[in-house]
Amino acid sequence: MRSHYCGDLRTANDGEEVEICGWVHRRRDHGGVIFLDLRDRTGILQVVFDPDVEESFSTADSVRNEYVLRARGRVRPRPEGTVNAEMPTGEIEVLGKELTILNVAKTPPFQLDEYSEAGEDVRLRYRYMDLRRPEMQDRLRARAQITSQVRAFLEAEGYWEVETPTLSRATPEGARDYLVPSRTHPGEFFALPQSPQVYKQLLMMSGMDRYYQIARCYRDEDLRADRQPEFTQIDIEASFTTQDQVMTLTEGMLRHVFDHVLGVELPSFPVLSWSEAMRDFGIDRPDLRNPLRLVDVADLFREVEFKVFNGPANDPHGRVVALRAPGAASLSRKAIDQYTDFVGRYGAKGLAYVKVNDLAAGAEGLQSPILKFIPEQVVQQVLERLQAQTGDLIFFGADRASVVNDSLGALRNELGRDLGLLEAGFKPCWVVDWPMFAQAPDGSLSAEHHPFTQPTCTPQALLEKPTEARAAAYDVVLNGYELGGGSLRIHDQAMQQAVFDILEMDTEGKAKFSFLLDALQYGCPPHGGIALGLDRLVMLMTDSQSIREVIAFPKTQSAACAMMDAPGRVEEQQLRDLHIRLRTKAPAVEPQDAGESS
Repeated sequence: MRSHYCGDLRTANDGEEVEICGWVHRRRDHGGVIFLDLRDRTGILQVVFDPDVEESFSTADSVRNEYVLRARGRVRPRPEGTVNAEMPTGEIEVLGKELTILNVAKTPPFQLDEYSEAGEDVRLRYRYMDLRRPEMQDRLRARAQITSQVRAFLEAEGYWEVETPTLSRATPEGARDYLVPSRTHPGEFFALPQSPQVYKQLLMMSGMDRYYQIARCYRDEDLRADRQPEFTQIDIEASFTTQDQVMTLTEGMLRHVFDHVLGVELPSFPVLSWSEAMRDFGIDRPDLRNPLRLVDVADLFREVEFKVFNGPANDPHGRVVALRAPGAASLSRKAIDQYTDFVGRYGAKGLAYVKVNDLAAGAEGLQSPILKFIPEQVVQQVLERLQAQTGDLIFFGADRASVVNDSLGALRNELGRDLGLLEAGFKPCWVVDWPMFAQAPDGSLSAEHHPFTQPTCTPQALLEKPTEARAAAYDVVLNGYELGGGSLRIHDQAMQQAVFDILEMDTEGKAKFSFLLDALQYGCPPHGGIALGLDRLVMLMTDSQSIREVIAFPKTQSAACAMMDAPGRVEEQQLRDLHIRLRTKAPAVEPQDAGESS
């Protein structure tokens, strides 16, 4: 039906007869000559119709935006003064000879170009229209290229792509499962996988040695800009490997993808311990483009009578930090109050600050409501430790360590953006030496990553001091986003049993993993791997605002599909077939909702 794609034509095609198909992006009538910008997934091409070709001109006069057309004509250079340097096809046009309307279109619900101001709710409702926009097609093209390069790299490294089941058993992996009722096993349920974690470990036990998968995963959890209930991850596992080897492989894969898709050479991947990341950034996924650092000052406040600082400074679970914002002393009180409200979302009770209006003037050059509570000598020691300069603004956090880390870590990110401190480009890093367990305020323990992560100690030491145990775990972070998490896995039954015991997994919970404990008795090799979020990687590489922008048909913030109106109620007979009875009577389902599909 066509000889060329719209975006592929160039001056080298001058004089050729071509046939093209696409959608009307824009129609213009200039003094009796009609210009149609025809669009397909490769780009936009200008097609010109003049009155000399009467039938085609009449057809061109009748078309409107988003009509689907087929055109035949001759490629020619654009007249002098009409070249559009911003379009790849901007040096040429097609003089139309024949034009066929393949389909008409209603007026689009929103403008399909870079000037569209449609809200996300409208865009998701008409996603099939939204995906016609060139910027959306560019993102999905980039996604396809990234996926292709990941496969090419891993297969060159000897990894096999193996698919694992979508219908599995509910397992505790940190989020709620999506459950699927079984018709053939009344009262029992499958679960959609939160990850292929256990399956890929079983593949290592099966001798597959090197595995990867572009895996669909599902988690029934609250959403945010970089999360979706169904998502895709790059899943990798290898036998007889070390932590350094997995990290080297991952770096190589990311460098390959960035080079082949963006032409970007990634910088070095510095390695930070988890403790260093929390100390300097208050967060385990630091954005290294941001030069701001948290500085511990608890030792300077232990003898100060001001209880706001004194209490946390002397509490083994407390923390007191200072954060220097260069050149921010000019911030208004209103702006500081807004930052105070901001850290309040993370549990902070307030936000103390000191403005350094004139460093050389000593105490007279400082401005803060807390100065009267703090000895001048202590203030000077703080300024010296932070290497403060005239014009700086010093923020303080004093509370339980977790609250200080959450609030000041978030403030650091906010200030970095607001003050224009972020470096351009990409800044990756590794975070290693994670705690094996996270401890809740009630003292209960949960796995920091997952319960299959290899501790760096013996089973006996783990049972004796679980809160001190470290994990052979490693996260790769890019521009403040956790891009992927991995670890060496437990390959010994005694260690796996010890972890389950520490997590106080009940009999039913252990029964869910009886197959794994059994498999560990039959010669499990040492193994490890990593999983990277494909959606998040594409989001970062395309400079998109959320992963919804790089997924063809994403869910809304409420985990619903606005286009298909899903989830929805089903027929009573379907519930009977699945042996399910609803607690409340559901309203009758309209035939359209029950039977139509797109």
